[in-house]
Amino acid sequence: MGGYDEERIGELLRTLPAAPDAWVRAAQELPLARLTFDRILERAEADAAYRRALLADLEGALSAEGVEPRRDLVEALRRLYISD
Repeated sequence: MGGYDEERIGELLRTLPAAPDAWVRAAQELPLARLTFDRILERAEADAAYRRALLADLEGALSAEGVEPRRDLVEALRRLYISD
């Protein structure tokens, strides 16, 4: 980093504008969302009936887990996890 100490880095960071509220909310929600998605995927791998239901109605499965099935999220999950 070219010899910057912690105090100088702190000074430089303070000059930056605050992160947008949406970024802050997303960062706060990510850990729980990741756990939820991991749980859904583990269950789908272990339970063929749940996997079929998940593939048939991804939006409903997300809603049942307490996750808002936003279009961008559903499309991303389909691309990542549903390759059939």
